Amino acid sequence: MRRFIEFDYRTLDSWSRKRRVVGKAEILTKGQNPRFIVTNFDSEAFGARALYEDFYCARGDMENRIKEQQQDLFADRTSTHTMASNQLRLWFSAFAHLMLSQLQAIALPGTRLEKATVGTLRLRLFKIAARVKVSVRRIRFELAEGCPDQDDFAQVWKNLQAWPS
Repeated sequence: MRRFIEFDYRTLDSWSRKRRVVGKAEILTKGQNPRFIVTNFDSEAFGARALYEDFYCARGDMENRIKEQQQDLFADRTSTHTMASNQLRLWFSAFAHLMLSQLQAIALPGTRLEKATVGTLRLRLFKIAARVKVSVRRIRFELAEGCPDQDDFAQVWKNLQAWPS
């Protein structure tokens, strides 16, 4: 259950004028989930629902992507002595995020990892034990029989084979 309301509000001391407030009342299986947004957008530019779902939630999602890059792809490790090396680290982090985003869009539909975070993708796809066999014609990865994500790897392989090159 989700309802939206908007009203004008002014604090007693800190605000010089009334401001538009959009409220969302939501009841989930885990309980109540109220949210309030104070905005200077007028209701003609954004209705209450559109402001919350299209603008506010998209901004929050973008902040989550930034946090993923900092925490899971180490974009915050810019502690070297030269600016060029710090910039290179940020480029590597941005490139890794781009590659994982493309992997998620192309190879992960139909798997449990389809909507996973970057950190989860790192742990479930790349930080696993496997035997790598290299021959003249191919590279072969052998997973343990007890690998919990074997079905997902098989689906990823099918998705990659079906993707137009």
